[in-house]
Amino acid sequence: AAVGGPLTLSRSQSTGGGRMGNTDSKLHFRKAVIQLTTKTQPVEATDDAFWDQFWADTATSIQDVFTLVPAAEIRAVREESPSNLATLCYKAVEKLVQGAESGCTNDKDKQIIINCTQLLTRILPYIFEDPDWRGFFWSTVPGAGRGGAHEGDDETARPLAESLLLAIADLLFCPDFTVQSHRKTGPETAEDLHCIDSCEYIWEAGVGFAHSPPHNYIHDLNRTELLKLLLTCFSEAVYLPPTSEGNILNPWVQFFCSTENRHALPLFTSLLNIVCAYDPVGYGFPYNHLLFSDYREPLVEVAAQVLIATLDHDASTSLSPSVDGTTTSTAMDDTEPPGPENLFVNYLSRIHREEDFQFILKGLARLLNNPLLQTYLPNSTKKIQFHQELLVLFWKLCDFNKKFLFYALKSSDVLDILAPILYYLNDARADQSRVGLMHIGVFILLLLSGERNFGVRLNKPYSVRVPMDIPVFTGTHADLLIIVFHKIITSGHQRLQPLFDCLLTIVVNVSPYLKSLSMVAANKLLHLLEAFSTTWFLFTASQNHHLVFFLLEVFNNIIQYQFDGNSNLVYAIIRKRNVFHQLANLPTDPAAIQKALQKKKKSTEPISRTNSQEGVSMEGSRPAAPAEPGTLKTSLIATPGIDKLTEKSQVSEDGTLSPVDQGQDQAASPAEDHPVTLANDTESSSGGDVIAASSCRTFWEAIPRNPERRRKPSSLSSASQWTPSPDWVISWKSKLPLQTIMRLLQVLVPQVEKICIDKGLTDESEILKFLQHGTLVGLLPVPHPILIRKYQANSGTAMWFRTYMWGVIYLRNVDPPIWYDTDVKLFEIQRV
Repeated sequence: AAVGGPLTLSRSQSTGGGRMGNTDSKLHFRKAVIQLTTKTQPVEATDDAFWDQFWADTATSIQDVFTLVPAAEIRAVREESPSNLATLCYKAVEKLVQGAESGCTNDKDKQIIINCTQLLTRILPYIFEDPDWRGFFWSTVPGAGRGGAHEGDDETARPLAESLLLAIADLLFCPDFTVQSHRKTGPETAEDLHCIDSCEYIWEAGVGFAHSPPHNYIHDLNRTELLKLLLTCFSEAVYLPPTSEGNILNPWVQFFCSTENRHALPLFTSLLNIVCAYDPVGYGFPYNHLLFSDYREPLVEVAAQVLIATLDHDASTSLSPSVDGTTTSTAMDDTEPPGPENLFVNYLSRIHREEDFQFILKGLARLLNNPLLQTYLPNSTKKIQFHQELLVLFWKLCDFNKKFLFYALKSSDVLDILAPILYYLNDARADQSRVGLMHIGVFILLLLSGERNFGVRLNKPYSVRVPMDIPVFTGTHADLLIIVFHKIITSGHQRLQPLFDCLLTIVVNVSPYLKSLSMVAANKLLHLLEAFSTTWFLFTASQNHHLVFFLLEVFNNIIQYQFDGNSNLVYAIIRKRNVFHQLANLPTDPAAIQKALQKKKKSTEPISRTNSQEGVSMEGSRPAAPAEPGTLKTSLIATPGIDKLTEKSQVSEDGTLSPVDQGQDQAASPAEDHPVTLANDTESSSGGDVIAASSCRTFWEAIPRNPERRRKPSSLSSASQWTPSPDWVISWKSKLPLQTIMRLLQVLVPQVEKICIDKGLTDESEILKFLQHGTLVGLLPVPHPILIRKYQANSGTAMWFRTYMWGVIYLRNVDPPIWYDTDVKLFEIQRV
């Protein structure tokens, strides 16, 4: 199998044709394609001798189909003899429908199904790219080949798309083709596809199904081909430009996930279980992935992609199922309101049994941690590549099923998701082609940080030693999170600037619950404050001061609610007290503002990184690398500003959340004064974008204003004319929440200085010991209420997820390259 490629080998085995036959069949197939492109007259649909050449006697791999049916020829037929392309599609769908009806009992029928599936996968993108053809599959084909087909009257009126989708669904539960037969073999006992209960044929044990059927690699291959076609059907979305109204329904997904599809439940369950049950390490002996081809992995990948495509649903505009239904013995809870019409979203939102949640969470954690597995033998374990699809799936689970979110946060299992996300964020921070991965990782953490339990979980010590390009530290998961965020902000590339608000919002949300920060993490937070509070950074853009407000809020939360365990942070604040004094005395006169801005023009020399106490990186880690030149990436639309992404809630005494009236909150943080529109990620990177690790120029240069930038967001064009005024500085300077910190410094600095003089101390440990036993009870201002900014769904993020998800699917499907070189509209394909 390793030599000839698993696909060709298995196909020739299953069809009984040898190697020679394979070459012959390729020639026959190519001859048929040439005939199709050269015929100027329409070929009758009843001319079976002609049409059968495309599927009857050939056994080609999908890679062969892509080679033997070139793009230019598909387009030529589409333009010059459209009726022949229409008939080809119609006849191929008809074969799938017939196969689904007969239950494809013999090898020849099975081969015809596979051939038609591959051919349609090849042709569909060229139907979608032409607006005039897009309605073709949704029309009924008048009399085309109807004479030969034995269909009832009820079927004749179905649009081609519906017939195709229902046939695919039937074929995915076809005994001896895609599932294990439950009957004795023999032609007279073949199961009737229309009578079988597909719930008995779910592909893998897990949610709602206890029986794990034996693996059969031919079934896996056949499922993979059918799912690739299904994914191609759903990909019509890629040929429509992004819109501000996120809720444009995809008719293919809408029909497939409706009650018209009698296999919706078993198929949803099969896809979810096959993904969550997959264990790439398998038998656990090293290098096994080099010896044996894994037929499961391509199936798991395409299953994950189909699953997230079906879940592309704008939750902000639809009824969300409630989260407190009663627990019954079924996998899906029937006591809740009907919820969305998309059955896949509906089923996902109604999973509620603890054992199902555990199966899903453990499965996703196992797969997300797989690329981090370190072994003593290099390359000895198989590394999966579909972590982005898994992150989208985890996001959908948390967004659509609040019970799953609460379950994940109930124990420290959520940290098994957090650690790989932080690993990916840190690893991708310098890579232009992985901006989307950075965004989804941050969005997931923003969603989690809105829940108190997440902050509490972060206090668990971090002991796993995955080599990461960050300073060595001893501490908790909270320390890990802060250190990675600091690294992203100080040494990521410039496209990540729009994420700074989100990163700091996450730290604010968890700060009231952090029992004890390490010295490394405390220093990182103060280094960020120092960098963000230089006068010319504050005066360079109308939004920059928000970052200072977020950091002050973090310090206030920890001092007011977690003072006792946080002597490291208190010590770091005392050491850097001049930063707070400078903020309190920020100049507001026109001359000082001008002088600060002049300083920027003269020197782009950033503050030295020695202040950030960059320690030695962890052993075995490699520095985060920029993308290889020429790497393909897909553009993303802008994400909504943090004020649109989140909704403020106040934590009451009993821990419950109540929404905040926007008016009363202005004093606490002006971060919502100006809605911030984030930079659009459409221009390709210029060579100077990658920031060397030795500088933190990211702080200093505003979002790059590239003259070629298309679809320029309004705030950017206005930002270039914006100038800081004294009134503007005074408007937010007066709201800086410095009272708590100033009081702390007023009380503690004289005491620390006295100890140093009395004992002649220069030793940190003595001062820390004093601070550990110190108290500020009764000396600080009345504690402020804790404010949490919770993620809220909106159509802007729904559209962002659609472009991101399809961009990932587009780039990951390179063998065969299903959408490559077609006229995609949802995003642009760019080279780094």
